[in-house]
Amino acid sequence: MKIVIHRDSNAWQMQVWISFAIAVFMCGVGLAYLPGKDLDRVFMVMGYFFCLTTAFVLAKLVRDAEKARIEGRVADTPMFKYVVWTGFFISMALTAWGLLRMEVNETYKAFLGVSWLYLITCAFTLAKTLRDRHEADLSKTRLAELGAETN
Repeated sequence: MKIVIHRDSNAWQMQVWISFAIAVFMCGVGLAYLPGKDLDRVFMVMGYFFCLTTAFVLAKLVRDAEKARIEGRVADTPMFKYVVWTGFFISMALTAWGLLRMEVNETYKAFLGVSWLYLITCAFTLAKTLRDRHEADLSKTRLAELGAETN
């Protein structure tokens, strides 16, 4: 019996990392040259970091819940799910609110908004790619251990 362990191609992994780096760069440039008050800039930087971290936590929560469902067990407490989802929606809403209320050119707001949403999308893709690689490595290790036990 042949066991196949799915791995993302090197090209896919490189594309994911490059996309994430471009998104971080675009957000960094947009925030570095943000016209207006320093308080607006600080608020937006905090909002972007808050959104980025909650996106990674949400990706992990969803992936763990799916794995637990397949294995027939409970992954997390209901309160933790509530905290993670609420944190994600609050981070997105506050960042959007901060972006919309700033008194800057609409084109600049559009650039910041698009780069921010691109960053969030890339964060989810990166989280999935890293988790897939981790699970493939675990599967390979388990198969190697089983092979050593049967030999």
